[in-house]
Amino acid sequence: MHIRQIALVARELEAAVTNITSVLGVDVSFRDPGVGEFGLHNAVMPVGSTFLEVVSPVREGTTAGRFLERRGDSGYMVLFQTADLAADRARLSHLGARIVWETRLDDIASVHVHPRDIGGAIVALEQPEPPDSWRWGGPDWRRLVRTDVVTRIVGAELEALDPRAMAARWGAALDLSPAHVSDRLCSIPLDGGDLRFVPAGARGEGLSALAVEAVDAERALERARARGLPVGPRSFSICGTRFDMRERRSS
Repeated sequence: MHIRQIALVARELEAAVTNITSVLGVDVSFRDPGVGEFGLHNAVMPVGSTFLEVVSPVREGTTAGRFLERRGDSGYMVLFQTADLAADRARLSHLGARIVWETRLDDIASVHVHPRDIGGAIVALEQPEPPDSWRWGGPDWRRLVRTDVVTRIVGAELEALDPRAMAARWGAALDLSPAHVSDRLCSIPLDGGDLRFVPAGARGEGLSALAVEAVDAERALERARARGLPVGPRSFSICGTRFDMRERRSS
């Protein structure tokens, strides 16, 4: 179980996409017409073999629009890759988690879980076939991978009114055991990364940050400063979401 894609929601799609591509040195690989089913348009960018998506509503009454009303531009969705979606679906049913959307195609099967049943964000479980493929990145995503600044998404942070309780719900949904790190932090280890649960701030509960493995963090930070984005010692913010730069792990 590992993060394969993270989606952000923005009022202005192209402004967010331009900031992300400029700072991270990545390219758009796909604009999926299928998200029109949800009243959205989008852009998907490969970060190594993981993906960053931005969605924006194009009509009233969408789930993404309600996220925007509550939190403004922010994190929206975490898509996990799994090796046994049938077992995952059975587990979710046993937990009473509602499936709000699902599909089974020749190259991927997917379920989306109601955000109120887990908290913080929409959770999607995905089983691509073959495992190194990714339909949502578009047919030509491999050719458009750029890894001279960042190489992959490795983590996500969720703000919660009760971090322990939210971590327990996510852990049950993912069949993973949360770890209590401190009074203000719980985490769930993933294959190659982690989820972190922290106390909610003024915006309330939601997906507040993602972590990327960086080969040239300083270049990303300098680009973020040049674009007038909020910048910290090892992070910057785009689309109401903090991007944490983590050192690349040696192979």
